[in-house]
Amino acid sequence: MRMIVYGGNKLHGEVEISGAKNSALPCLIATLLTTKSCKLYNVPKLLDVETTTQLLKMMGKDVKITGHTIYITEDHTPAKRKHVLPFELMSKMRASILVMGPLLARYGEAVISYPGGCAIGLRPIDIHIAGFQHFGANIDLSKGYIHAKCKKRKKKVHIVFRYPSVGATENIMMYAALHPGITVIENAALEPEIVDLATFLNKMGARIQNAGEKTIIIEGVEELNGTEHTIIPDRIEAGTFLIAALVTRSTEGITLLHTNPSHLTTVIEKLQECGANIKTDNDKIFISSPEKLSPVDIETNPYPGFPTDLQAQWTVLMATIPGTSVIKETIFENRFLHIPELLRMGMNIKVYNQTVIVQGVEKFSSATVVATDLRASSALILAGLAVPNNGKTEILEIHHLDRGYERIEKKLRKLGAKIYRRKD
Repeated sequence: MRMIVYGGNKLHGEVEISGAKNSALPCLIATLLTTKSCKLYNVPKLLDVETTTQLLKMMGKDVKITGHTIYITEDHTPAKRKHVLPFELMSKMRASILVMGPLLARYGEAVISYPGGCAIGLRPIDIHIAGFQHFGANIDLSKGYIHAKCKKRKKKVHIVFRYPSVGATENIMMYAALHPGITVIENAALEPEIVDLATFLNKMGARIQNAGEKTIIIEGVEELNGTEHTIIPDRIEAGTFLIAALVTRSTEGITLLHTNPSHLTTVIEKLQECGANIKTDNDKIFISSPEKLSPVDIETNPYPGFPTDLQAQWTVLMATIPGTSVIKETIFENRFLHIPELLRMGMNIKVYNQTVIVQGVEKFSSATVVATDLRASSALILAGLAVPNNGKTEILEIHHLDRGYERIEKKLRKLGAKIYRRKD
């Protein structure tokens, strides 16, 4: 699959933001904690969601999908080895590591292979493993698999993460929901997706306090019930469209619908520093661009800092603005795979370890480029939109896009972009 982008059109109009991938996946996986039925609304149609529903089916769930609603019930057909997740599914996405907590909670044992996903860095799982070891889990790492057993029950568990890992916070939170006694997680991740998962778990009967703060307290319960829940909007998709408006110098502006401005405070502040005109409402964001923008430095950091998932898109924006900007990546050590592709389009970018120096240029050219990961894919689309005079950019390997953006080309076309998906 490839994407063809003809640049030079200024975006304008309205776009609906989908549900958050990074919230939908852990909420889907959390249904493994109960035998009761759950219904999730506003679930985006993505490859990672499809992989997760396959995972649930292999773990003994019945899954029915209607539009953006997913209904999950327990399959009472006897199944062997429900605590084992095969390599085929684990290799497709990083979030599959999150099954470890629910499987340990339900069965006292989990056998999973090392997770896959985008090649943007090592993303070690030692924080997950260390967390489970605090509960007394025995963990064997051999032959590419993680084999965990946890039969002990501790009345109080106190965990201090060395880094506020989103995945580890979610994994431990799910396990602790069914672990008798009190669990305290310090230096927990603060992301809105953490809060959304905790909200879902609490609707199921969990007792989780302070989600979204540095210290989370969980009082374990014996069982969880079924419930209904609506997934929060995707702040990364929203951020991508906000940046797209500036990349195309959208003087008329675009309006993002079904979003949450409070989840994008840092991004909005940086865009305003560039010169963007931004107005927010409860679930809407309007953004328009002047013809001339100013370069702005960023440093990626855990929430509420600037998201690493918007670093590649921000790089493209800076490349379109005359002047010098500095971009420092502090989350992943290999998240500059898009840079060589942007250089092919005539951008002036230099990489020094984990820092990028961007010298903005007035114009750059179209080219055939290769998408290397999910967010790099969207960055290359933005670069294609910024090529002047209807220049044609061809983006190969766009299957990464479908892991995290729901038909982004259709949404962009609605805003006036000339972008088309082609089968090889």
